[in-house]
Amino acid sequence: MTVGQDDDPATVDFSVRLQQTWGPVMAKGIEDTTFYRWHRLVALNEVGGDPADLDLPASGAGSGVDLLHRWAQRQQADWPEGMTTLSTHDTKRSEDVRARIIAVAGDPESWQTCSRAAREAARESGVDAPTAHLVWQTILGVGHISAQRLEDYLLKALREAKQHTAWVDGDPDYEARVVEFARSLRDPGPVHDAIEAAVTKNAEAIRATILAAKALCLTLPGLPDTYQGCEIVELSLVDPDNRRPVDYPLREALLRSLDAVDSSAVAAEAAGVLVAASPLDAEKHRLTSRVLRLRRERPELFGRSSSYTPLAVDDDHVLGFARTAAVGLLAGVLRIGREGAVATLVTRAPARLAATGGWGERLVELPAGSWRDIVTGAVHEGGSVRGASVFASSPVAVLLRE
Repeated sequence: MTVGQDDDPATVDFSVRLQQTWGPVMAKGIEDTTFYRWHRLVALNEVGGDPADLDLPASGAGSGVDLLHRWAQRQQADWPEGMTTLSTHDTKRSEDVRARIIAVAGDPESWQTCSRAAREAARESGVDAPTAHLVWQTILGVGHISAQRLEDYLLKALREAKQHTAWVDGDPDYEARVVEFARSLRDPGPVHDAIEAAVTKNAEAIRATILAAKALCLTLPGLPDTYQGCEIVELSLVDPDNRRPVDYPLREALLRSLDAVDSSAVAAEAAGVLVAASPLDAEKHRLTSRVLRLRRERPELFGRSSSYTPLAVDDDHVLGFARTAAVGLLAGVLRIGREGAVATLVTRAPARLAATGGWGERLVELPAGSWRDIVTGAVHEGGSVRGASVFASSPVAVLLRE
């Protein structure tokens, strides 16, 4: 877009100032207003995200998988060292809050039960239905949260939306009703119980979604960044909630436990600081550590000269791709050589997968060769492999062919 002649100082100055303004205006209009008003699925209301993705087809051209593959191929071609991340200082919800919400959204029955209970409770409390929809999704995503953290978040969210209250000339009575309503959902009752049941029912789907997001972030084209504390499950809301002190001793203990040779030493430490870690904490930490070490040891698989090749998958419940050094073109198609390569496979729509009976005889296609899971140590031979085998102990697999 041209706004003036380069030889006119005043025009150049105006052009620079206009471009400096576009970013903040876009951020304030979309991320800090619209995203606080649109509550159909709040996990999509993220910096750099697009809530319209909710309407993408499950598979085929134009689907979320197709979109990801096209983005990754362009990223590798044009910005192979661009940052990839899931959480930053500016995210509206941490990666794991979003994952919990998305996982439960894959279970229509649980979602409808929570939504219906929240709507009825909101009617009794004098709270509008859209705001109630935001509140119950927030509590589902963040889990156990103090009353003060919840109040601080909601006041910011309500004021940024500028529909019922605002930072200037706000409505204290409305804010108080919403905060009281939200606090009541932390106690046993129809909404609280529906949320707890949804989380319990979808525990495996939540696990799969959290680990899949991390595996993709760490292995897609680009340089992955892990925001402070997100090596394990981190349930935070928008700043300043996501800038609370991080328990680094716990994370350091988890890292030492991965490298410990003497199991008695691990057991002794587990009796102390490690007791604060959940199994999913440890699993996410192990995945993060193993993949980052692989990137350090085999940079050629992830760098400028590497490739990104979607794996042929006939099942909506698997997303897979391979990274390797390019070895040439055959009929316009990139060939994956027999040299070292890494393949990432993750479970999609885990709640729907479970509802339809699990992996059963579903197959996953791996390129030729012998593939070792860098997290579990399991070995798989290339060709048609049963999903139940690839995902026997984890809903994600990062496989190295040496």
